[in-house]
Amino acid sequence: MSPTLQTLPDQADAALPVSLDAFLAGIGPRAFRFAEAGLRQRDDALDAVQDAMLRMLSYQDKPAAEWAPLFWSILRRRVVDLQRRRGFRLRFWRSSDEEGGDHDIDWADSAPGPAQAHEQREQYAQLVQALRELPARQREAFTLRVLQQLDGATTAKAMGCSEGAVKTHLSRARQALQQHLEIEL
Repeated sequence: MSPTLQTLPDQADAALPVSLDAFLAGIGPRAFRFAEAGLRQRDDALDAVQDAMLRMLSYQDKPAAEWAPLFWSILRRRVVDLQRRRGFRLRFWRSSDEEGGDHDIDWADSAPGPAQAHEQREQYAQLVQALRELPARQREAFTLRVLQQLDGATTAKAMGCSEGAVKTHLSRARQALQQHLEIEL
């Protein structure tokens, strides 16, 4: 067989991306939502995702099955790093323009109608606000398991903890979110 010909993938490899470019293209929007929920600023989230994608390029020789946990781990560490830097900067060099607190998120939405778009934005804003009030590990577990639909093992690898810890964080996050969202409604 010549080196340019590829063999057909078996069924186990069928769900894996063909190239790192395809993997990164498919994971981009979900990664952005994850970063935006953690950083609360659109530009910082875009920077974090871009940085994580650039770092993934050095791991393109790894098997495709390892890309997802590796990417989520890189992105999670980048988000935590940016949160720490922002906390340090705000604590010691607070300027007048940073004292405002939360910055508005750009809610670019391509929903079919204005009423539906407004309702979706309100629901999303309530969810984001509820997620912001969770402890960091609970927020990460919920975002990776529920919103990003990663399995328990992949989430545990990305978070650097056991699957049992992921289940505990997820259970506590769901309970807190349910209480918070019931109060809102």
